Amino acid sequence: METPKHFSMKLLAEDDRPREKLIHSGRTALSDAELLAILLGSGNRNETALQLAQRILMTQDNSLANLSRLNSDQLKMYAGVGDAKAAVLLAAFELGRRRGHLVEVQKVRITTSQIAYEILRKKLEGLPHEEFRLLLLNRANQVIREVGLSKGGITGTVVDIALAAKVAVESNSCSVVVAHNHPSGQTEPSEHDIQVTKKLREAFKLFDISLLDHLIIGEMKYFSFADEGLI
Repeated sequence: METPKHFSMKLLAEDDRPREKLIHSGRTALSDAELLAILLGSGNRNETALQLAQRILMTQDNSLANLSRLNSDQLKMYAGVGDAKAAVLLAAFELGRRRGHLVEVQKVRITTSQIAYEILRKKLEGLPHEEFRLLLLNRANQVIREVGLSKGGITGTVVDIALAAKVAVESNSCSVVVAHNHPSGQTEPSEHDIQVTKKLREAFKLFDISLLDHLIIGEMKYFSFADEGLI
């Protein structure tokens, strides 16, 4: 197969240049590859920025979720991506993730697992490591605070039962929803997840605090212990 010859983005029709297209048509008119090409800024000897972006996405099954999980070293395996471009991409991924955190969760009333999921997914979905978080609720099941309890590795995170109870008590919580993510994207609870849920329920119960649910956050889906009758 012939190696594709490099050509400048300036040789493309104006409508095919990502930056010009963004300015003239707006950001929603651009494909994922075109947006990625703008971040890359340039390609390599054999590819334009757009061609490089298309190839990067193709190797990640055209999934932005997969792409956002890559670290700096993995990004730099693509010809034309060095330290500077990798840093730009990582910063863009993190800004996108943090944007979801801007949703005001206080005073949201938790009446279903779906509502809790929509809040918690913003900080747990798509992470390359496990994290454990708490939604602390008042008597009306409104969110008082969202708290990160622990961070771990790819296969798990340590949950400090005593610390979870302490945080709930100090926040004057009447009930709690706990959640953690599975970096694999799958949501089936492990035996460890089940045991941790039981321990948390008993610990909260000592202080007249109810454990309403435990959510396992996966890739665009979740598992609810309450919905499955496991709490």
